[in-house]
Amino acid sequence: MDSGVAAGTAGVSPTVAEPDARPAMDDAANRRAGAVLTVNVGAIAANWRGLRDAGRVANRQVDCAAVLKADAYGTGARIVGPRLAAEGCRQFFVAHIEEGIALRSAMPEHPICVLNGLLPGTEDDFVAHGLTPALNHLGQLSAWRAAAQRHNRPLDAVIHVDTGMHRLGFSPEEAQVLANERGRLRGLRLALIMSHLVASEEQGNPINGEQLQRFRAFLRTMPGAPTSLANSSGIFLGPDYHFDLLRPGAALYGINPLPGQPNPMLPVVTLHARILQTRRIDALQTVGYGGAWRSARPSRVATIALGYADGYFRILINRTHVHLAGHRVPVIGRISMDLVTLDVTDVPEAEAQTGALVEVLGPHTSPDDLAEHARTNAYEVMTALGHRYARVYVDRPESTE
Repeated sequence: MDSGVAAGTAGVSPTVAEPDARPAMDDAANRRAGAVLTVNVGAIAANWRGLRDAGRVANRQVDCAAVLKADAYGTGARIVGPRLAAEGCRQFFVAHIEEGIALRSAMPEHPICVLNGLLPGTEDDFVAHGLTPALNHLGQLSAWRAAAQRHNRPLDAVIHVDTGMHRLGFSPEEAQVLANERGRLRGLRLALIMSHLVASEEQGNPINGEQLQRFRAFLRTMPGAPTSLANSSGIFLGPDYHFDLLRPGAALYGINPLPGQPNPMLPVVTLHARILQTRRIDALQTVGYGGAWRSARPSRVATIALGYADGYFRILINRTHVHLAGHRVPVIGRISMDLVTLDVTDVPEAEAQTGALVEVLGPHTSPDDLAEHARTNAYEVMTALGHRYARVYVDRPESTE
């Protein structure tokens, strides 16, 4: 039996999950659940180790952080964070201050940086919870320095400089002001200087090199602080992009950092939905809202407990499939809020009974695959994972399969 817990609804005691492709059903919350999401924290840890090791060049080990924003890309930051800390990860990034506060209660000691920076009036909240803001402009820098003076102690700060994304970060003009007036950092400990790559997943895109040059130019004016540029895909651009700290996010959770190439990351999640009912229909009958699918033959239709309220996108109408008992099963008709219909005509009746579990994500359909069907990216697939699933956490370092 592997190490792991099955976490259902709040207040349910954890149980050990069985090492099987399907989730354990001996837990009460899982028996009641219409769908079960299994998260392999061992695979996340193995992915982190692989990314960390990618920073080991010529006996120089670059540090490797973990990005846990959006609830660790839908997998559960309060569970993933401590597991990665146990693996040796020392620095963590989230997007919102509330994410940082929630993570701090599970991880009392590790540095947590909030990428969205300081909202007005939140400085004391950052201090109270031991969070570090990514300072994105001179106004945030001034507010954080004032907080340090108010609390009469130095505070850690991360400077985010914009090298081409044009979202957050010090503009070139403000970066030059800071370079000329280093005194603006007085009272702060400069924990990191960072920037974010625009198109790191496109290894041949010239903007990667342009951003690298801009980042290096800024660093020449701000010597001495640790530096970070590489996100998940940026790690694979090579040592020039590694600097002192790698900041992987998506790749930790099994999303392919090299689109169009074999995925070097282990899969992390499986999602199974339960069949609620099956029925026979005649030829030329419609299924679901709007009659968007019509049977070409006498058919058997199964309805599973999954819908767009659970992050299964409406655009998937007649565009994707699931797997049941070794069969690739078409998803038919419109995706409803709570229900999805399947054509199980070619599946043996004994395998498509009420209560049977259908693989929605897993060995046969990765988040990247489903993203292609939904005309989006795997980031959206992962972060859309719903809160109505029973969740099972397992710790299998090799694979979810």
